[in-house]
Amino acid sequence: MKKKFNFFKEAISTAKTSGTIIPSSRFLAEKMLKHVDFNNSDLIVELGPGNGAITKHILNKIQPKTKLVCFEINEAFYQELLKIDHPQCIVLKASAENIREEIKQLGYDKADAIISSLPLSIIPNEVAQNILEESYQTLKNKAPFTQFQYSLNYYKKLKEIFKKKNVSLNFEPLNIPPAFIYNCIKN
Repeated sequence: MKKKFNFFKEAISTAKTSGTIIPSSRFLAEKMLKHVDFNNSDLIVELGPGNGAITKHILNKIQPKTKLVCFEINEAFYQELLKIDHPQCIVLKASAENIREEIKQLGYDKADAIISSLPLSIIPNEVAQNILEESYQTLKNKAPFTQFQYSLNYYKKLKEIFKKKNVSLNFEPLNIPPAFIYNCIKN
């Protein structure tokens, strides 16, 4: 209960950058991870993990050879993520605009999947565009990019970047608030 209160307190104080006031539900986490091939992934990237609600689900599913790299710019959430004591989890206090550069420094060229909880609709358009293009360039061919939002604002933009036929939409009503899940495949 204390963790939820701390999340709520931080989310309220940073509402312009956090985009939510309640951690993601396990139902949303499961739908977000549906398209990830955990058996054949060397690197999974998570953007905007917040307090790690989805991060923990990823860590429960990854194979021993897989690394999870989390990008979080909020200091309080970054500190909370550092408490996740898992040898396969790397937490970076870095912008998602620099994915390729950051993973290259870790010895990787491409990611097998990107899971994003970034509040794109409140991020400046140019920054959001850069993040999405950087994400596309970071992915291996046929790899998934999964993004959740509380609106349909980015459906058209994701179709432009990932090509229309490679973007599907899902919905999770058992999350507060209910969320849209964009499933994109790099092709």
